[in-house]
Amino acid sequence: MSEERLIHPEPLTDFDRQQLTFLGREKTVYVSGEGPAVIVMSEMPGIYQLVADFARKVRDRGFTVWMPHLFGDDGRPPTPGYSLRSMARACISREFRAFSANRSSPVTDWLRALARHAHETCGGPGVGAIGMCFTGNFALNLMLEPSVLAPVLSQPSLPLGRKGGLHISPDELRCVRDRLEAEDLTVLGYCFEGDPFCRKERFEEYSQALGDRFQGTVLPAGSARQGTDMAPHSVVTLHLIDEAGQPTRKARDEILSFFEWRLLERRDNP
Repeated sequence: MSEERLIHPEPLTDFDRQQLTFLGREKTVYVSGEGPAVIVMSEMPGIYQLVADFARKVRDRGFTVWMPHLFGDDGRPPTPGYSLRSMARACISREFRAFSANRSSPVTDWLRALARHAHETCGGPGVGAIGMCFTGNFALNLMLEPSVLAPVLSQPSLPLGRKGGLHISPDELRCVRDRLEAEDLTVLGYCFEGDPFCRKERFEEYSQALGDRFQGTVLPAGSARQGTDMAPHSVVTLHLIDEAGQPTRKARDEILSFFEWRLLERRDNP
């Protein structure tokens, strides 16, 4: 994967652009594919080419991707200035509580409504969800929606400015933990060793809170794609090395297989 790919605008022409309203709030959602639903939540600065490419990988494995606009300018290539402005706007938005531990961002209520709608529309046993970076924790919050069966936390970075901390209220976390046990479900998590936004202390807290229901993988920093002018962070996008035998390729394939196991195999073998 070359640096050249990062500078191109992403037209998203192979996605159906829908305006969806839940809880009195309208948002744009990009939808593509057939099969059970998977919610793909973008990292900072927004939906750009590599996020869309990951969504296409999910779609091509037999799923309907639902990719909501949460921040940034859809399709715009990431640059340092744009990324900083996008993060700054999100940090002051009422939809996010970027610095809060033990509290959930209000936008997760809307995302759970999206998951319900996607499940009703697509059918199947349930819904998968992956959050990245700023949205990484949200896949866990979505477990409060009964249709969500396959949550993935990729470099979950909230709350910002803390080594640890879980971006979910204690009562909600208790409900999620009880559901994981009752339904024999698991949560996958991925990050790089030394990631300044998602440190090992956060994964340790997830393990303490969820026990073996949380399956966290910390990838060696040296396994990240080099030459990006950014510390290893984005497991399935910017720092992915899409080559056989690479740890990041293995992580991405594990995520896709996790969705298949929870959503396709349950559909085909109820």
